[in-house]
Amino acid sequence: MPVLERFFPAVEPGRRRRTGEEPMPFPMGSLPGYQQGTLAWDLPEMIKMVKLVWKSNGELRGAKHRGGLDSEDALGGSAGDARVRGQTGVLSERRGSYPFIDFRLLNNSTLSGEIGTKKKVKRLLSFQRYFHASRLLRGIVPQASLYLLDEDYLGQARHMLSKVGMWDFDIFLFDRLTNGNSLVTLLCHLFNVHGLIHHFQLDMVTLHRFLVMVQEDYHSQNPYHNAVHAADVTQAMHCYLREPKLANFLTPSDIMLGLLAAAAHDVDHPGVNQPFLIKTKHHLASLYQNVSVLENHHWRSTIGMLRESRLLAHLPKEVTQDIEQQLGSLILATDINRQNEFLIRLKSHLDNQDLRLEDAQDRHFMLQIALKCADICNPCRLWDLSKQWSERVCEEFYRQGDLEQKFELEISPLCNQQKDTIPSIQIGFMTYIVEPLFERWAQFTGDTPLSENMLNHLRRNKAKWRSLLHKQHSSSRSNDHSGQVTGSQEQTLNEEETP
Repeated sequence: MPVLERFFPAVEPGRRRRTGEEPMPFPMGSLPGYQQGTLAWDLPEMIKMVKLVWKSNGELRGAKHRGGLDSEDALGGSAGDARVRGQTGVLSERRGSYPFIDFRLLNNSTLSGEIGTKKKVKRLLSFQRYFHASRLLRGIVPQASLYLLDEDYLGQARHMLSKVGMWDFDIFLFDRLTNGNSLVTLLCHLFNVHGLIHHFQLDMVTLHRFLVMVQEDYHSQNPYHNAVHAADVTQAMHCYLREPKLANFLTPSDIMLGLLAAAAHDVDHPGVNQPFLIKTKHHLASLYQNVSVLENHHWRSTIGMLRESRLLAHLPKEVTQDIEQQLGSLILATDINRQNEFLIRLKSHLDNQDLRLEDAQDRHFMLQIALKCADICNPCRLWDLSKQWSERVCEEFYRQGDLEQKFELEISPLCNQQKDTIPSIQIGFMTYIVEPLFERWAQFTGDTPLSENMLNHLRRNKAKWRSLLHKQHSSSRSNDHSGQVTGSQEQTLNEEETP
C-alpha cells in the first residue's frame, strides 16, 4: 500500500466520503511537530519578530562584509552549493542557488571570472507589497485590510473563482484582478475547495508562505514561462481532475499532488530551453547530465521550497518522502522529449483496456497524462486566449534565437524569427504534439463535454492558423511578384533612355 494511503486513508475508489466522516487517522493535536495556535499571534508581536530577524540578518551580513565571517554558513549555508540533502534523502536545490544566465558574458573569456554563484535577478516588488512591507518594518500597524485593490476588483475575482471549473476561464483577466497574484489566489481557493487543508491539517499561514515562494520564483520577465502560465496549467489540471472517469477514483493525496505539480512544474524557468543550457555549458546541464535538465531543476527547487516553508513538517517522515518522490515523477513527465514514451504507453493501455484506476500506479500514470495535457492545452483554449499564449511562447523562442545569433551560436529549431513564423510553429505543434495526446485523452475520458469542447477548439484554432499562414504566403508571393515587375519596368525604361 502506498505510504500516503496508509497515513491518509481515502474513501474506497468509486465511493464518495460521507458527511462527517473523519479523514485523518489521528487528531490534529497528536500530529508530530504540529503546533496549535499559529494564527493566535498578535500583529505587534509579529512586527517585533520581523524587526529582530531583519536586524540580526543585517548584523551578520555586515560582519561578513568586514571579513568577520569566513564563510556564508552563518547566513544560511553556501550559496554555491546547488543541492541540499534533507532528512528524507531526496536532493533539493536552494532557492536562487544556481548562477543566473548572464548573457553578456557568453563567449567573453576576459570576463569569465566575474560570473558569480548567486542569481543576479532583482525581483521588483509591486507597490502594494512594498507599501505594506515598509509599514510593517516601521512598526506601523495597518488599520485596514492588507489589500489595496478596489473592492470591485476583489468582487470580480471572487466571482471568477466561482467559475474556476469552466474551460473558458480567462487567466489573464484573473491575474489582473488579483494584482499579479493569480497563482497564490487560485491555489489557496482550490486547496480549500478540494478539502485538502482540512484533510492534511495544513496551516493556512504556512501554505500561503509556500505558495508565495513558488509564485515569486517564476521569472516575470519571461513572456511565456511565468507564474501566469503556472496558474493556467493549474486551472486546467483542476478541470481534468473533475472528469468523472478519473474523479471517482482519486484520493485527496492524488489531488494535492496533481495541483502542486501543476503549480510548480516550471518554477525558476530561465526562459531558454535545454539545448541552450547544454551548448552554453550551464552548470545545471552538467549537474543533471543533460537529461531532463529543466524538469529536474523545477522538481528539486520545489522540494527545497517545501522544506524551507515547512509546509509538510508535521507529517511523518515517510509520508513527506513519498510526496517528494511522486512530485518528481509528475514534473519529470512534462519533459517534451518523453512525449512518445507516454503516448505509446497510453495507447497500449487504452487498446488493451487494462487500466485499473483502483491501482495507485495506474492512477499516478493518468495524473502524469493529465499534467502533460494541462501543460500544452493552450491550443485547445478559446481563440483569443490561445492566440495570446501562442504569441508569448514564440516571443520567448525568438528571444533565445536572437541571443544565439548575437553570440554566434547555432540557432535552435523554432527560434529563428526570420524563418519560423508563428502560424507555422503552431500548426506543427498542434499536428505532431497536441492532437495525438488529446485524442487519446478523449478516448480515455469517454468523449465528455470537456474533451469534445477542447478538440473542437483545437480544430478551429488550427484552421485559423492555416488561414493566417496562407495569407502570409500570398502576401509574400505578391510582394515578390511586385518587386519583379518593378525591376522589369526599370530595365525597360533604361533601355528606352539609352541612345
